[in-house]
Amino acid sequence: MNLFKKSSLYEKPRERLLKYGVESLSFQELLALILGKGIKKQSVFELSQQILLKYNSFEALSEASIEDLMTIRGIGLAKACQLKACFEIARRLAIIPSSVSKEKTSDVSPQDIYLQIRQKILNYHKEHFLVVSLDNTNKIIAVDVVSVGILNSSIVHPRETFEIAIKHHAAQIIICHNHPSEELIPSEDDLKMTKRLVEVGKIIGIPVIDHLIISKRSFFSFAKEGLI
Repeated sequence: MNLFKKSSLYEKPRERLLKYGVESLSFQELLALILGKGIKKQSVFELSQQILLKYNSFEALSEASIEDLMTIRGIGLAKACQLKACFEIARRLAIIPSSVSKEKTSDVSPQDIYLQIRQKILNYHKEHFLVVSLDNTNKIIAVDVVSVGILNSSIVHPRETFEIAIKHHAAQIIICHNHPSEELIPSEDDLKMTKRLVEVGKIIGIPVIDHLIISKRSFFSFAKEGLI
């Protein structure tokens, strides 16, 4: 996809947005609107072009750290934070369960969960532990991040996990976490954490029906592999 687009209103993306809609703007124009202004001897459009030339795609740009962004002349802390905030909003919107998901009559599958959560964790460099709350017909009620960091059985507490499930009146839950390393084989801590949460779920009446380990390209299902 061409990230750059010329137009007769090239210098006025705000006016183009109002007249033709946000869909009409190029990546460069969208970046210019987010950044707001350039620096001395460099317009905001030149700054946007410099960013896109360096990262080549929005996906690559979204993965850049604040420190990496600040190596670009014209990008200070404020602009770097603005960019990171925009991509975080996009990630969070990506896993809000859609009306289609809520209206599905068939059981939700590990693949369904993976596709919903993958966009959320795609560019995270730390492990995130999430709880997918389901109703008694296996429809998704909510997806919540419970904890962030290196996950083990002592960090992921049943209290926080089931507090979220109870808040959403979940009949059952699926727990998920990402492996930034792309390794899908469960660790010893993954196995211990899963066993502990499954046991607690049985006691309080909110069963854990699966645990998914997610990477950018695939997933591992504990239920599918007979580990739950």
